[in-house]
Amino acid sequence: MEALLTSTAVVALAEIGDKTQLLAIVLATRFKRPWPIIAGIFVATVANHFLAALLGSRVASVLDGTWFRYAVAISFVVMAIWTLIPDKFDDVEDKPARFGAFLTTLVSFFLVEMGDKTQIATVALGARFHDVIPVTMGTTLGMMIANVPAVFAGHELIKRVPLNIVRVIAALLFLAIGLLLLVQTAGFI
Repeated sequence: MEALLTSTAVVALAEIGDKTQLLAIVLATRFKRPWPIIAGIFVATVANHFLAALLGSRVASVLDGTWFRYAVAISFVVMAIWTLIPDKFDDVEDKPARFGAFLTTLVSFFLVEMGDKTQIATVALGARFHDVIPVTMGTTLGMMIANVPAVFAGHELIKRVPLNIVRVIAALLFLAIGLLLLVQTAGFI
């Protein structure tokens, strides 16, 4: 349960203002068909985050040592810093997509999520919890919590939500997890 809840909270907060959330807004504006876009986000996220959590879990199983636990802890601290840097979404084409809302969203989300902070966080969460399914479920739920409102009310939401405050909260969450892991690895807890 801890893996599910932690993964949900970390990704939901980290996703706000992220380039994939901006992509959701652009796709919603372009297609004006929220349900296929939401389905595309869901399928792309499950696939991408399952692979990321599996990678994190497998790497952690192979490299399970004190130094690797320190590396995972430090990765959370680095994610805290990275979260404070606002994303920009400059790669949007103005021409309409020819594959429809669902397929365009599926492919776009899967590709844009590659190397994104939420994917890297999913790898780290997979390494931390060694439990692929709850991590995947949690990170997917976090993505949906952040992106479904963006699809339905994206432009209005961005005007009203203070992204800097959300980024700071997400960064503090990453930092807290990283510091907790450092303290646990050092044997203080």
